[in-house]
Amino acid sequence: MDYKKSKAPVNTVTRNIMDLCDETGNIYESVAIIAKRANQISVQIKEDLSKKLAEFASYNDSLEEVFENREQIEISRYYEKLPKPTLLATQEFVENKVYWRDPSKEAAQAEEK
Repeated sequence: MDYKKSKAPVNTVTRNIMDLCDETGNIYESVAIIAKRANQISVQIKEDLSKKLAEFASYNDSLEEVFENREQIEISRYYEKLPKPTLLATQEFVENKVYWRDPSKEAAQAEEK
């Protein structure tokens, strides 16, 4: 996922809660879906950052030497400027780009048939 191409705002945005609960009919369910997606995005961003920073890892035992790598600093700044995972997840939810399902409702529908 390219986080920079996302239309998510970098700062917090006030949203109408009625718009968030249109899809699910329940604001709490919508917030739970957004929270779970935000956790997934957070894990993905952390893995991407760890992979990129692992390239610069030095395995010296000397604690006295600290190397400042300009490329490493630039990568860190890039990830600091990205929108927060909650903002990315909320934007995806508003744009209907999040797939979700409720197994309990599916089971109830199956029992009715």
